[in-house]
Amino acid sequence: KQWYQRRVAITAGIPLFLYPFLHTTSKLRQFEYLRLTSLGVVGALVKPDDKEVIQFLLNTEIIPLLLRIMEHGSELSKTVATFILQKILLDDHGLAYICYTYERFKSVTSVLQSMVDSLVREPSGRLLKHVVRCYLRLTDNPRAKEALNRTLMPEQLKDGSINKMIKQDDNSTKRWVQMLQRNLSNSKNTPQQF
Repeated sequence: KQWYQRRVAITAGIPLFLYPFLHTTSKLRQFEYLRLTSLGVVGALVKPDDKEVIQFLLNTEIIPLLLRIMEHGSELSKTVATFILQKILLDDHGLAYICYTYERFKSVTSVLQSMVDSLVREPSGRLLKHVVRCYLRLTDNPRAKEALNRTLMPEQLKDGSINKMIKQDDNSTKRWVQMLQRNLSNSKNTPQQF
């Protein structure tokens, strides 16, 4: 039943009606609630790893909206937007889309970098988990991995200082940080240019 509802929503373009709420930058509480509710709908659509949903979101240019929210939203909005980006990246088409051009890849990593910087000042375990998972998935693309290894990976993730922010019982984030560091240290010396 849920599969059918997702198909109907995507076929009818229902998520497009939510994009204006994602586009707003107002910090007023009522706009934040609209933004968060809209993100929740999109998050529910991407949760079951449906390739058709991911393709729809990519075709309708949701990435810039997510990046804006990740930069300027409340902690909860940032967390949901980063979760959606993570789900897009976990799809092979989503990873290829984001890594297709250096500009697109750089815009994503710039926002992720600023999030890491802000997490150092204002820690959030939930948000950190999704940011780390996004970086880890980016290392599955050889060109992205090389670019991250050269200059685009935050020092806090490279040197392990981010580990202070990970809660004792959060084994998945700890494991992902270790995998990320291992992936970067195993990077080939042959440059992969965008």
